[in-house]
Formats: sequence, structure tokens, C-alpha cells
Amino acid sequence: MTTRDNDQPTTPATYPAPSAPDRVSADGLEARWGESWETDGTYHFDRSASRNEVFSIDTPPPTVSGSLHVGHVFSYTHTDVVARYQRMRGKSVFYPMGWDDNGLPTERRVQNYYGVRCEPALPYEPDFTPPHDGGEGKSIKAADQQPISRRNFIELCERLTEEDERQFEHLWRYLGLSVDWRHTYQTIGHDAQQVAQTAFLRNLARGEAYQAAAPGLWDVTFQTAVAQAELEAREYPGHYHLISFHTPGGERVTIDTTRPELLPACVALIAHPDDERYQHLFGTTVTSPVFGVELPVLAHAAAEMDKGEGIAMCCTFGDLTDVQWWRELDLPMRAILGHNGRILPDTPEWITTDAGRALYEEMAGKTTFSARKAVVEALTESGDLIGEPRPTKRMTNFFEKGDKPLEIVPSRQWYIRNGGRDATTHGGVDLRDALLKRGVDLDFHPAFMRVRYENWVNGLNTDWLISRQRFFGVPIPVWYAVGDDGEVNYDEVIAPPEDSLPIDPSIDVPPGFREDQRGEPGGFVGEVDIMDTWATSSLTPQIAGGWLRDEDLFERVYPMDIRPQGQDIIRTWLFSTIVRAHHEFDALPWRAATVSGWILDPDRKKMSKSKGNVVTPMGLLEQYGSDAVRYWAASARLGADAAFEEKQMKIGRRLAIKILNASKFALTMSGGDITVDPAAVTQPIDRAMLAELARVVDVASESFDKLDHTRALETTETFFWTFCDDYLELVKDRAYDSEGTGDPAAVASARTALVIAVDTLLRLFAPFVPFATEEVWSWWREGSVHLAAWPKAEEIRTAAGTSADPAILPITGEVLAQLRKTKSEAKVSQRTTIAHATVEVPRGSADLVTAALSDVRAAGRMRGDLTVLEADVETARVSEHELDEPPVKEKKA
Repeated sequence: MTTRDNDQPTTPATYPAPSAPDRVSADGLEARWGESWETDGTYHFDRSASRNEVFSIDTPPPTVSGSLHVGHVFSYTHTDVVARYQRMRGKSVFYPMGWDDNGLPTERRVQNYYGVRCEPALPYEPDFTPPHDGGEGKSIKAADQQPISRRNFIELCERLTEEDERQFEHLWRYLGLSVDWRHTYQTIGHDAQQVAQTAFLRNLARGEAYQAAAPGLWDVTFQTAVAQAELEAREYPGHYHLISFHTPGGERVTIDTTRPELLPACVALIAHPDDERYQHLFGTTVTSPVFGVELPVLAHAAAEMDKGEGIAMCCTFGDLTDVQWWRELDLPMRAILGHNGRILPDTPEWITTDAGRALYEEMAGKTTFSARKAVVEALTESGDLIGEPRPTKRMTNFFEKGDKPLEIVPSRQWYIRNGGRDATTHGGVDLRDALLKRGVDLDFHPAFMRVRYENWVNGLNTDWLISRQRFFGVPIPVWYAVGDDGEVNYDEVIAPPEDSLPIDPSIDVPPGFREDQRGEPGGFVGEVDIMDTWATSSLTPQIAGGWLRDEDLFERVYPMDIRPQGQDIIRTWLFSTIVRAHHEFDALPWRAATVSGWILDPDRKKMSKSKGNVVTPMGLLEQYGSDAVRYWAASARLGADAAFEEKQMKIGRRLAIKILNASKFALTMSGGDITVDPAAVTQPIDRAMLAELARVVDVASESFDKLDHTRALETTETFFWTFCDDYLELVKDRAYDSEGTGDPAAVASARTALVIAVDTLLRLFAPFVPFATEEVWSWWREGSVHLAAWPKAEEIRTAAGTSADPAILPITGEVLAQLRKTKSEAKVSQRTTIAHATVEVPRGSADLVTAALSDVRAAGRMRGDLTVLEADVETARVSEHELDEPPVKEKKA
């Protein structure tokens, strides 16, 4: 580990004359210092540090599927400022970077980028060249995508993610993230697969993972199951259809539905048990229109009396309420929709009428839209459609990355228990209650984000579906026995030993079998599904921390100190990580969670790739500088949404440049070596400035310890501008002492106070504007400011002395501002001297001004008397003055 500089000295210290350039600039600092930090190993994690000396971060692995946007810069900066602060506090910071490169986003990007789609039945082509290479800048339509083998497809996924990861790393380095780039991982990599598969097998052995054939949400476009956490409710247009069912006695029972195409899948009519309109029908049957299927009329409390006709058809399956009724009322399964979103081809055996079978044959193989049209035409012809269809809009579940409404299709899937269904955990405690308790024990920043976690856990109605019918991901590591009759027995799961992981069951052979037994009677078949990307990402603390592969590292970093993330993935990443750590370690995976807000566009809408309103950051970083963009990001509090404002970046650039210029100004006063002797600070205003600076250090330190980086920045920045606008202007003549006629003690006091202030401010600003502060540090100090010790308020107070009064600086600054205002209003140069002036100040503050009167006179260009009077005023004001003649402007040669 790089040797840390000494703390702020309390005994005299000498530094060489600053090597500041003739003209300072914020341009080009990213490349210069980025290379230096990498060469010097500035941010390397110290493997010898014990756990109590370590600060570890479960860094979010960004999804590698295109490009980063400004929202990433926003939230990752929040993490980096904390990492830099902890490093300066003496911690060995474990700050890894991962790449979330498996799953649907990557597959979708590969399909569009290369113009291919995966067809597992096709053979592998060793020298395959994709038809496109992304250079045309447009997506390739699905119909034009070339089918290729699964292995070829996965190779293209790996190729493209590798290219994307290089671009991501370049941007992160340019931004100045103090990541230890020796510690990186991929969620599709060997280590991640080993961790994910081991955790799954242990979940399976303990009964926390299980498979079930049941109705589940299905995306017909991507041909995969979708978990509850991946749902997005959107408004979707449709039509209500008033349809008649018939009782044996000839009574018509009407229902209102937006899904008439599901009539063949209807298994019952359901009404509320208290609805008087249908009391006489409960326990009887009705016949469905056209299809002629006899159906029971049942009661259930979930039926809504005030919605439509108050009675609804239960189909398998139109929505999640249908699933609830089907399960709780023990209804038959009559599924008619396939995984491709089309009506199944074979006419069901429960449809026995000629008209019903003829209509189903007309529907078979059609999309739900076309099938709906056929059913509505038949209902119109039979007289069972009452009136015309009525347009409506309803909230419908979509996959968050999908374009079509989800369907509910029965299938065999793998689940991990998460409290969504009845289950107990360690010690027989209810799993949902245990996970709620974990949320109470976790330190949320801001605290109100805990409610979002609790609401999610309380709202769960199913366990965590982790299997996906995709290709690029971590394989579910099991096989199934094939009976002597050739049928696959999914209840007979064959698991590999842990020391063989990672494995791919579609390629590898289970213990005790041969490859030629694959798919044969008495043999085996491999699971073809992969894990949901969250099933791997939920293990990032374990993957990054070296679980299973580097136990020494794992003991030093786990459980981690913080999990930084966005608010929108509390329900997915944060919750699922807690679930996995609870099952495996019976503990939280981190001490605290920091949750960033969203970036809003000029219309106050959340920025997202799906909305097409994101801004890519590299252009901003190059235009304004990384320090400026970091300043904009760090100015926003955790959990608070922030507007995308280039104006804030301009302010940040101005701040970075001012740090460079003000530091050069303060450090080069003596024109030679710098000697810092705290005892040399003797003048009241110098001591006042340091006393206030000590308070700033206290506030910044306390704020950082509470993970409130924004308050630390605001406090430091406010002081800095006062330091520049007031203090520097007040003492610069005394500090310069260009003619060498000043009081040596007073000169030394100003110069020493300036150096102590710059030294302290550089450290306070270092987490926020790392490039400008490192540049200044290099002019006069050895090593890196980012390895320097965080300033200590006690040592600054020692230099300030016990008699220091911080109130001196603001009032003298006001007086100077008022003196200068007289010249501005007279439209004369600030170099114009003042013959005499009287200044009124608030009562009790005249002595404060008098304590720094010589500096005020010099800074204000006072030639004659400056009288300070106390009066009933709120701020200082010049009540009387006389200006001398302005100096003659020098003519340009």
C-alpha cells in the first residue's frame, strides 16, 4: 500500500517551492492523472488489512448492453466520493467493479447488432461470420435475423460484451472512479458461475429451491418466463364485450370481458358471496356461448360487485386473479394458449359441440388478436354478444423490457423461496417475517427507502421464479433421469458435486453416466434453462469478495460495508441479495444501503433507455471536465431525484478552475520554499479563518460518516468561496509584502494561514474533484492527495488558538464588499483610493472589524481615515465616503 502522508503538521514543516505552471488549466487532467494513478497503484486494495481496517463496497455491476448514460455517472459518483473519503480516513478500500453481461439485455443487443438469432437445434459452425457487425447503426428486424447455433450465439454474446466492457472501463476511468481495476468480475464468468451454481445447489439441498409446473407470467416475444419483480404495469387499449351464458332453465347470465378469445379456456363463473343478484346461481351451472361447455357458478370474495356485471368468467388464464381462483377453488386446468402466444393447435376434449369444435378449429394457431376476432364474429352470429364492443384502456402487466402484454401460461419452472408463499426459515421463523426483520436491521440511506423494501416484501404473492428460457446465462446445474419408458422424470433430479462446478448440463455428463445415454431410456437429460440474471447478481458480494475461491479475501471484506444502488431495483437487486445471504449465511450481506434518486430530463421525467430520453456522458465529460460533472452529481442528495442541468456542470468547472487558481495564488506568495509553522499564525483574522475552517472539517467529517456527501460538499464549497472572495482579498497585500516593508510576523501569519487552508481544502475537496486537487497537490507535496490523511479539526484549532473568533471574517468581508460597492456605483476602477469613509456595522461587531482593520484598509485602498460605527443595521453599510481621482489608465503600446 502506498505510504500515507503525515497529518496536518503541528510542528514546523518545510516544502519545496511550488512548481505551478505559468497558466493553470483544468483541461487534460483526466488522462494525466488517470495514467499516474494506475501506474502508482494509488487505489490498490491492501490485502494485508484486517476486516476492521477495511471498507468494502458491493459496487453495482452495470448492464453491459450498449452504452452508459448520465444516470450511471450520477449514482456511481455518489459511491466514489464515499470510497475516497474512507481511503483518506485510513481504511483499505475494497472497491471492485463487475459487469452484468448475461441475460436478456445482452441477447437482445447481440441479435440487433449482428443480425442473428439463436436456434438451438442448429449445428455449431467453427468459422461463423455474422451477417452484420453493428456498423450500420440500426437494429436488424427479427424476420431478417439469421438463425445460428446456441454455441455460435453465445460466442457472439461474449465477443460483444468484451468490447462493451472496454468502453465502460474507459469511461469509468475518465470519470475518476477510484476502483481497484485488479478486482473485476463478469456475471457470466467462471467465478460467477461457480458461486451461482453452488448457491443454487445448496438452496436445493435445504429445500429453498424447488421446481413446479404451474401457471406463470410469460413473454411471448422473448419466449421466457417473467418474475414478479420484472413486471411493469402499463395502460393498454382494448374493448369490453358483453357476453351471455345460459342456465339450464333458459336464464341469461351476462359477463363483461376484454378477452373473449379465452372462452374455450373458461372453467367457471365467479361472483362475490354477498352479491344478491347471483345468490340463486351459486352451486348451479351455466353453459358457455357457442362452445357449449357446462361451467359451475361459484362464490369468491375477490370478485368485485361494482365492476362490470359483478360476475366474471374464470379462464385458465387471463390474469393473476384467474390464477388465484383456479388455485383456491380447485378448478380444472383448461389452457389453450401456447408459449408462442398463439392458440394451441389441438381441439380440447372438453369442447364437445359441433359449433364449438368448428370455432376452435378456426382459432387454432392464430394470435390472440385474430382469435378474438373469430370469437366475436361467432358470438355476434349466435346472438350472444349484446351490443357493440366498447373501447377501454386497462392496466396490463408487461415484462419491463417487453413490448407486448404478458400472458399466463402453464410451464415447469424453478423457484427460490422468498417469503411470497408460506415457508419457514432458520429456527422455524416465518420467512417473510425474517426478511422484514433483515430490512429493519439494514441501515438505509435515506431512511425512508426502507418503506419501499417493506412494501415489496409484504406485497409478494409468489416465490422468486429464477429459471429463464434463454441462452446466454448461468446454466441451472442439474440433470433429470429418463425412465425405462423413455419419459423424463423431472422429480428425479441429478445434481453434480460442488467440486465439479461450474458445469453446463447441456454439454456435461452427470456422474455415473455416459454421453451416449443422453435422452435415452434409463439415461438422463440436461436442464436447458438458465438462471435469471438476478439469480447471479444477487450474489455480487460473494462473487466480488472471493467466496469459494479466496477465503482469505472473503474474510477481510464480507459482509460488506455498503451496497450503493438505484431506488428502482430495491425490489430486485437489494431484496434478492438479502434473500440469498439470509439462506446461505443467516445474516445481512452488508451494513448499509445507499440509494440514489433518478435523473430527470427537462420535462421532469425519469431518464431511461426505454424512453429514449437519456444523455450519454462522454461528451459532457470532455466538454466540462470530469470534476465538473462529478460536482453536479455530488450536489444531489441520496434518494432525491435530480434534474439534468448543464448549468450545474458549468458551476462545477468554475469551481475546479478556481481551486487551481486560488491555490496557486496562495501557495506562491513567498516566491520560494514553503514553511508551515502553526505557531506563526498570530493575526486575529487569520485565526478567525482557521477557526471557521476547523468547524467546516467537523461538519464535513460528520456528514461523510453519516453517508451525507452532499452536506459535506455544500459546507466545504460555501467556506471556499468565502475564503476566496473575502479572506484572500483581505490578506493578499499583507501576504505578498512585495516591497518587504511589512511586519514579518504579520506576513508570516498570513502566509502560514493560507497554506494551512489550501492544504485542508484540497483534502476536503479531493473526494469530489479528484483531478484538480491532485494537480495542485503535485505542485508542492509528495505522493497523492487521495492517500493523504483526512484533515483533523483539532490540529487546525491549535493553529487558530483559543482566542480565535470566527465572526471576524464575515463582518470584515461585508465591510470590504461595501467599500468596493462605492467604487462600482461610481463606475471607477477598484484601484481607486478612498480619501476617507465611515462604515456602519451591526451593534457588537465594531471590535471585530477593528481587529482586522489594517487588512480592510489595504484591501479597500483606503488612503485616509476609515471610521467604524455601530448602528441599528442588519449588515454593514457605507454611510459617508469620498473617493480620490481614479488612476490614469495606461495606454496600450
